[in-house]
Amino acid sequence: RQFPGCGNIVTFSQFLFIAVEGFIFEANFGRKRPAIPIRNYFIMVAMFFTVSVVNNYALNLNIAMPLHMIFRSGSLIASMALGIIILKKRYSVSKYSSIALVSLGIFTCTFMSAKQVASDSSLNEEDGPQAFLWWLLGIAALTFALLMSARMGIFQETLYKKFGKHSKEALFYNHALPLPGFLLLAPNIYQHAVLFNQSELFQVPVIGLTLPIMWFYLLMNVITQYVCIRGVFILTTECTSLTVTLVVTLRKFVSLIFSILYFQNPFTGWHWLGTAFVFVGTLMYTEVWNSLGPLLARCRRSSRPKEE
Repeated sequence: RQFPGCGNIVTFSQFLFIAVEGFIFEANFGRKRPAIPIRNYFIMVAMFFTVSVVNNYALNLNIAMPLHMIFRSGSLIASMALGIIILKKRYSVSKYSSIALVSLGIFTCTFMSAKQVASDSSLNEEDGPQAFLWWLLGIAALTFALLMSARMGIFQETLYKKFGKHSKEALFYNHALPLPGFLLLAPNIYQHAVLFNQSELFQVPVIGLTLPIMWFYLLMNVITQYVCIRGVFILTTECTSLTVTLVVTLRKFVSLIFSILYFQNPFTGWHWLGTAFVFVGTLMYTEVWNSLGPLLARCRRSSRPKEE
């Protein structure tokens, strides 16, 4: 809220922290050879870095955080589309229905957000068209990032099938190799570091350390991001794709509700309807209902008293 364009310094801090941790504990200070050839990681990293930077810049283009979350929830659509085109996959009618529901939800939220941007921009006739054009550019950036992220997922899936699943190694290289790319963003990162230094002082509870509050926010963001991304990478190797998709979907839903309530972001009844379409469609796609049926049946059988 205070610095909408600070996405680059946030992403750089996240990448640096995870890369240093991985270099020490996973790569053993560079002495451990990667199980997956390094050239494949360079391709994956180029996609990962592009997606992260584009998603950050979208927030600086009149894109509100709730819309950002909802739009990124459309990853199923992009994955299915590219799966059909690249991997020649075919899906059931229920899968196509769920994707249609998700698409409708994203369209509803995007259309209503467009009306809000147009309405807010009308207060200033000079900036109105320009603000709306920046918003359209933000939507285009989110769409590009969505497709690139889906392509990266397909590439990662093929690598895991060929070389085996190495979640910690992938986590390290996905964050270490892009670090030189941040040199292109160095002026922006330095600018926001100076702005962070000028923010109000904050005393950290318990330890009593005093530092600018924006650096404290950044520290908390880096720690929580590490826990989150580490959990997701491990989850992909320990659980089925159904479980991973369901957990990530629920996480997005909780994040969205928290963002709306705590930060008081504008959210109309149409936004709620679109959000419901997105998440119900996602749950349909994961076929969670089919999994819950047998589970409830087993629970009922186990709760019945045994016959003498």
